[in-house]
Amino acid sequence: MEANTGKSRVIIDNVSPQIDGGKYPIKRTVGEKVTVAADVITDGHDEVKAVILYKKITDSTWTEAPMKVVSVDKWGGSFRIAEQVPYLYTVKGWVDHFSTWQKGLKKKFDDGQNVAVELEIGARMIEKAALKSSAADSERMLRYAHSLRNHPQMSEAVAAAISPEISQLYELYAEKSNSTIYEQSFNINVEFKKALYSTWYEFFPRSTSETPYKHGTFKDCQRILPHVAEMGFDVVYLPPIHPLGKLHRKGKNNTLNAKPGEPGSCWAIGSDEGGHKATHPELGTVEDFVEMVQFAKTLDIDIALDIAYQCAPDHPYVKQHPQWFKWRPDGTVQYAENPPKKYQDVLPINFETEDWQNLWIELKSVFEYWIEKGVTIFRVDNPHTKSFKFWEWCIAELNAKYSNLIFLSEAFTRRKIMQHLAKTGFTQSYTYFSWRNSKAEMQQYLTELTTTEEREYFRPNFWPNTPDILPKTLQFDGDNMFVIRFALAATMSASYGFYGPAYELMWTHGLNDKEEYYDSEKFEIKVWDWFADTKFKRIIKRVNQIRRENPAFQNTYNIQFIKTENDNVLGFVKVSDDGKNKVLVLINMDSRNTQKVFFKMPLATLEINAGDRYKMNDLMNGFEYWWQDEWNVIDLDPYDVPFRIFSVNSFNTYIQPPLPEVPDLAEYSGS
Repeated sequence: MEANTGKSRVIIDNVSPQIDGGKYPIKRTVGEKVTVAADVITDGHDEVKAVILYKKITDSTWTEAPMKVVSVDKWGGSFRIAEQVPYLYTVKGWVDHFSTWQKGLKKKFDDGQNVAVELEIGARMIEKAALKSSAADSERMLRYAHSLRNHPQMSEAVAAAISPEISQLYELYAEKSNSTIYEQSFNINVEFKKALYSTWYEFFPRSTSETPYKHGTFKDCQRILPHVAEMGFDVVYLPPIHPLGKLHRKGKNNTLNAKPGEPGSCWAIGSDEGGHKATHPELGTVEDFVEMVQFAKTLDIDIALDIAYQCAPDHPYVKQHPQWFKWRPDGTVQYAENPPKKYQDVLPINFETEDWQNLWIELKSVFEYWIEKGVTIFRVDNPHTKSFKFWEWCIAELNAKYSNLIFLSEAFTRRKIMQHLAKTGFTQSYTYFSWRNSKAEMQQYLTELTTTEEREYFRPNFWPNTPDILPKTLQFDGDNMFVIRFALAATMSASYGFYGPAYELMWTHGLNDKEEYYDSEKFEIKVWDWFADTKFKRIIKRVNQIRRENPAFQNTYNIQFIKTENDNVLGFVKVSDDGKNKVLVLINMDSRNTQKVFFKMPLATLEINAGDRYKMNDLMNGFEYWWQDEWNVIDLDPYDVPFRIFSVNSFNTYIQPPLPEVPDLAEYSGS
């Protein structure tokens, strides 16, 4: 990169995006756009120009992407990521002497001045640029230079001098000497497609047995996985699969003492049977687990493991590395607490231990152990209660050694803490989606996630429920609300998931007035009707199919809310990166009443001219409609399907392929 000198008159400031002054990279996947903005100014009244400089980190030369003025002294432009390698970008600016000359020439001519000398100056600038041009362009430029000098009509010479054609031609070979390069280049972490777009399903392996209340196995999971694949999920997340502590084991509904036969919490990891690098004996061997992972891959499913850095009191680490835990004056180990809650079956790891280096190495080796067994996706439990510096180091080390890893941050905590975890390397993040209920709340939250700096590094993964969270709206607003919350998650966010089969079977049993499950599967083996054929399952399958077939749904950041004249109906459009796939979504957020809504189609966004007819394909039921007006109206019955998904097809744009067979959507049949 050329160095700035004392002759570089352009000042570049406020380059964005940049995360904490460039300390952390922005995130993209192949094909995504990077939009860059900067303030570009110079002294005096000269015109300036600016470009984005970008390159793969392995390249020796930079590629330029044009920038244009977006507001006073603010320039913007964009480029697309072509390969899955790290990129760099910065901004370059220079005094545009040719545009400055054109501007001055016109002013002087309009003032009635003799501009013969000015035309000669321009002719010489064009001749100099012609020396660097192709033969064909050189000939055209020299004709322009001759015209400026010799045209009998000065007015026509001036018109030629300021014409768009010579401006565009000159720009190809413009002199950019004395340019300014912004003092810093910024990093882009480029990841694979699944980092942006994924469809998660969580279940407990121990509840998969064909025999009621018998502990399930990895082989039992292989019986369930084809059913999950048929519903359209490509990630299956399993809670911890390790041996469980026997000391202070929790019983049903989190009671302090487990009764005989009660399995305990999956998150109380470790016993004399092993720790984080072992499997629960009743689930099967490590070899059985590897076989399940390989079987899942034949179904295009990746198995995601829960990494929970905490230990049961009888975890091998407690005896082997007592220095990694906090000890109380009475000789007992400090168990986990979130006052007034107590977790007597779990011991937190002390990240302030003097032996922190060995601790870090061992914890990183847990990831490495399971990566070698074929796992590349990890849901990390409560990462905000562990050292941020550890995560930054650990994730960077793992990404340098292995490719295509995903780390999902399960942190329901303060906003800035969630943001920092995303900056330090977590690929995806849990969100506040579960607690955004109204149309206004949902629009505000999605706007924050998709249009602020957070968009550059925070990839949301929307979960309507988890084993820890049964929102009040799911407990008390009826079965239709399960469908509504599912539709919101699956259509607004490129990545979403839910805890099943509790979700698709619409399990509503809450614990008193808390947002928790009564008879929670966290503490017991459940018996589920895994293969029940319900309307909701058919809806889930259809929506997941729509997500796969419509690239517009595979990005979170392209959402544009539309005007709907009903506070109970949320509406938005999404357009794919290449502009070919366009979808409209309307969701009734009232689970009990049919809502009629007048809504305004954003014709400009959809590249539809006013007055043109355009075809709408209802992707849920296969019907086709021709619309023409900007305003339209629809009824959304929550007892039928409380949402609609349309593909938008205007002339000379994307043509939706033939609609696949749409499953029959019979009545709900939850349990």
